[in-house]
Amino acid sequence: QVQLVESGGGLVQSGGSLRLSCAASGRYRYAMGWFRQAPGNEREFVAAINWSGGSTTYADSVKGRFTISRDNARATVYLQMNSLEPEDTAVYYCAARLGVVADTAPAYAYWGQGTQVTVAS
Repeated sequence: QVQLVESGGGLVQSGGSLRLSCAASGRYRYAMGWFRQAPGNEREFVAAINWSGGSTTYADSVKGRFTISRDNARATVYLQMNSLEPEDTAVYYCAARLGVVADTAPAYAYWGQGTQVTVAS
């Protein structure tokens, strides 16, 4: 069992930056992912990272703008978001799974409550 708590969301102007954090509890070695969901849309994959941090994967829409990282000593995963666009507006969710990284929501067993990111044009 793992509990996840996201933070760092907010309102930012187009072109700005935000850093999301996800604090995790639990003893197991989890791969971690970030997903987002805009109103009326399905939850979509953003980025994922394996336990060691040596393997990452990104959605095409955020490649080159977002960076996922983790600090296992602090049991925290980060999502650095740069060059934000209004299309990035969504609730961002942190998720955890045992095993390798995955880019589909059903692959993740544990989810945080989400944090709102709003990008104003």
